[in-house]
Amino acid sequence: MARAPVCMAYFRTGACLLVLLLSCELGWCQTNIPGESAATVFAIGDVHGDFLDFVTILQQTGLIDGQHHWTGGKATLVQTGDVLDRGPKPREVIDLLVSLEKEAAEAGGQVVALNGNHEMMNIMGDLRYFTAGNFASFADGESKKRREAAYHKYESWRQGHSELLAEVTQPVLPKTKTEWLAQHPEGYVEQREAFGPSGSYGKWLREHSAVAMINNVIFLHGGISPSVAKMKLDKINSRIANEIKSFDEDMRYLEQQRIILSFFNLQEITALVQAQLSVDRKSSAMRSPYRQRRLTDFLGYRNWLSVRSDGPLWFRGYSEWTDEKGAPQITRVLKAYGADHIVVGHSVQNGGHIRPRFDAKVFLIDTGMLSSYYKGGRASALEIRRTDEFFAHYTNQQNVQLGPTKTSMREDGPARRSAPQVPESWLDSPKADNETRAKALGNSKAVADKALHQSEHRVAGCAQSGE
Repeated sequence: MARAPVCMAYFRTGACLLVLLLSCELGWCQTNIPGESAATVFAIGDVHGDFLDFVTILQQTGLIDGQHHWTGGKATLVQTGDVLDRGPKPREVIDLLVSLEKEAAEAGGQVVALNGNHEMMNIMGDLRYFTAGNFASFADGESKKRREAAYHKYESWRQGHSELLAEVTQPVLPKTKTEWLAQHPEGYVEQREAFGPSGSYGKWLREHSAVAMINNVIFLHGGISPSVAKMKLDKINSRIANEIKSFDEDMRYLEQQRIILSFFNLQEITALVQAQLSVDRKSSAMRSPYRQRRLTDFLGYRNWLSVRSDGPLWFRGYSEWTDEKGAPQITRVLKAYGADHIVVGHSVQNGGHIRPRFDAKVFLIDTGMLSSYYKGGRASALEIRRTDEFFAHYTNQQNVQLGPTKTSMREDGPARRSAPQVPESWLDSPKADNETRAKALGNSKAVADKALHQSEHRVAGCAQSGE
């Protein structure tokens, strides 16, 4: 009798597993639900610290309210990377995404924040595009003391590494206190800590992927090149995650070997590793096969998937290919993953317009949101409804329907008679007077379409790999 409860537990567990297997076999546990039940997806490209315009486009698409809280219901927001560098408020952008991830999940929606090349650069300490203002945002009341302590640590390190410094061939390491202070403003040390593996932003970035597929649409920062298309999507994500893990391990090793200090940037680290290899080769006493291998392997980061120019974070082919060259390539890439479309950022599009390419199989959504840096740029969002309806939202209130063969203007407003389609380029042209714009923008939205836009759709699942 004592065994009965145990047997019953095994029976119940087996029955549950059987039901689960049958459910999956019958399609009950699919993550992609086609047709009317598909979620509305909004994709936003490169933000580059432009917090105000990021908030504006989120509010215009109905995803957040005036207090920056999630109002998108069961919609999905995909941000395709590059929230960092150049602009004034990268921290605020990340903080907003962190809060929206939680609020969207509670509402039945989701926020999918992907890593771009600038996220990878900050993880690795490539700070060429991080501005003095960005560093200042990390400063606090103790920053002056931390900065002074870091300099004394650096000065002591220099005094003990004369042989190593003699082998450095590039002028990347400051020689005087004045030079060091100029290159390390207040907030610099805190920034490096924040993006480290234990830092608040570093941990957040390391939890995120490079590529996602939702409703048979692939989202990522740069693009999947033909040379990478043989890899499954989950393999791409795991490969990049492993490269970040390897980088973190290498940093710990180099610090333990006293070759670098924790706040050194990537250019300094690379030069010092090259110099250390040279020192070790010249000195039999210093030579260690294990250390030689570790240092040599580290320098191979240039060939990492996350760093290569044809890798998913850096690839620009979708914007640069001609129609003739790109069309067959895109067809092969989509076929490799069983996908219908690809949405990418990274390559800024002229005129601040989302650009459909290759019969709308590809959407280029980096419209230069940071207009103070990208002349003529503006914030935008790509809305995907029912997996096959695409709309471009812009901060100047123009909403453009995008398709394989035509571009038509529409506006979320009361039903009116359909107006002739007017090319978007005409509406931006000085030749189009205000009356022409008003007519074109005011006569293109049906009541049913508005109702569909305002209704809540069921989320079609999270990022998943392709075959």
